[in-house]
Amino acid sequence: MASENHIVKAYTEEIAQITGLISEMGGYAQEAVANSIEALRKRDSDLAIEVIEGDKRLDTMEAQVSTLVIRLLALRQPMAIDLRTVVASLKTSSDLERIGDYAKNIAKRTLVLNQAPAVGPISNIVNLSRMVQVMLHEVLDAFAAGNAQIAEQLREQDEAVDAAHSGIFRELLTYMMEDPRTITASTHLAFIAKNLERIGDHSTNIGENVVFQVSGARPVERHLADDAPDEQPVG
Repeated sequence: MASENHIVKAYTEEIAQITGLISEMGGYAQEAVANSIEALRKRDSDLAIEVIEGDKRLDTMEAQVSTLVIRLLALRQPMAIDLRTVVASLKTSSDLERIGDYAKNIAKRTLVLNQAPAVGPISNIVNLSRMVQVMLHEVLDAFAAGNAQIAEQLREQDEAVDAAHSGIFRELLTYMMEDPRTITASTHLAFIAKNLERIGDHSTNIGENVVFQVSGARPVERHLADDAPDEQPVG
């Protein structure tokens, strides 16, 4: 009996370790998104560099989650809710790592933008970032609490983010047509807005992971076109 209790305790601790890493990743991801936009708003190159260099933490932690999940599946063979928790955690770690990539790419483009005079207002991009940061904060709270109801509400917020992104794109397009000298800077801003829209998509993905974890049902997934990180040249 003592041996069995030890196994159960170790099993519970391993699941807690995985979910704890997800929580820590979530904190880093939120910080990266917030700092990338703060660097853009204040034209703070030092902060942008900090975001870029800090992305390695999320990469390392995602690898740690993957290692722990593989070990748990191989040795413990979890069932039912525990299995769903492990699978949802693995998927969520991937989404958070991707969110970190997008924050890093915003910071990279900020460094380029800071080398030239400021072009046009960025207030709409800042507002879009606030919408996305609210989504990310709420879905991470939902993940921690196992609250599928809150997670499902993110779809409506994601639609609002998509609409705001479309408005920014149209605004920047008009700006470029009126003054061709702003094309390069406006293009970077357009990519930054797209990065934010993608962060909203991945926040919604995490919400879908929560629904699966709690209920075992997988919502109809939205297929993300062109979901590769923004690696277009920024120099």
